Amino acid sequence: MAEPVKFWFDVMCPFAWATSRWIKEAEKVRDIEVQFVPMSLAILNDGNDDQDDDHKKVMEAAWGPARVFAKVADEEPNKVDALYTAMGTKVHVEENDHRQGFGAYDDIIAAALEEVGLDASYAEVANTDAVDEKLKAFHDEAIDKVGDDVGTPVVEMKGSAFFGPVITRIPTGEKAGALFDAAVGLAVDPYFFELKRTRTEMPEAQVGEKSGD
Repeated sequence: MAEPVKFWFDVMCPFAWATSRWIKEAEKVRDIEVQFVPMSLAILNDGNDDQDDDHKKVMEAAWGPARVFAKVADEEPNKVDALYTAMGTKVHVEENDHRQGFGAYDDIIAAALEEVGLDASYAEVANTDAVDEKLKAFHDEAIDKVGDDVGTPVVEMKGSAFFGPVITRIPTGEKAGALFDAAVGLAVDPYFFELKRTRTEMPEAQVGEKSGD
C-alpha cells in the first residue's frame, strides 16, 4: 500500500509550486500517494502591519484562488491535485507574475476549472467569505502541525510534518526519489527541527529546467 504524504499549499506561492512539482516527480519513483490540501498566504499574512502596499495587494489577490481550492477540497478532494496543476501552470509557468487586488485571478480560476472539468460555480466563492471558515480549518490543520513561524508548503511524511523542503530547481527520476528519502530521514527524527541557508535564486517553474533534472 502506498505511503500517504500530505501537502498543504497556496497556489500563489512559487516555492510551494516548485516543491509540489518535485513531490509529484517523487511519486513516480517512490511508493507514495500525495494528498494536496489548501492553506492560505492571505490568512498567514492577515494583520501583518509590516507588509508594504504592493504586498498587501498581492495578498488580497491570493484570497480568490485559495477560497476556490477550499470549496473544491471540501466537496471534491480528489480533484484538488489536477486543479492545482492546471491553475499553478497558468500562474507560474504561463504568466509568472503576481497580480494585485481582489478578483485579480478570476479569469485564471475560471479557465482552470474548465480545464479539469469542474463546475464553473466553484468560482462564485472567490470574492466572498462564504468558505473562509473551511479555508481556515484547512490552514489551521497545517499550522497546528508545524507552528505559525512558517510559510508554504507544509508537508507531512510518516506522521511528521515540516515547512518545506524549499527548492529552486525541480529534480526528476531518481534524483527526485533521493531527495524524498533524505526529507523523510530528517522528518522522522523527533529531535530534528531546522536546516536552512540563505536563498540565492527564485524557483524555476518547470520540471527539468537547468540543473534540476
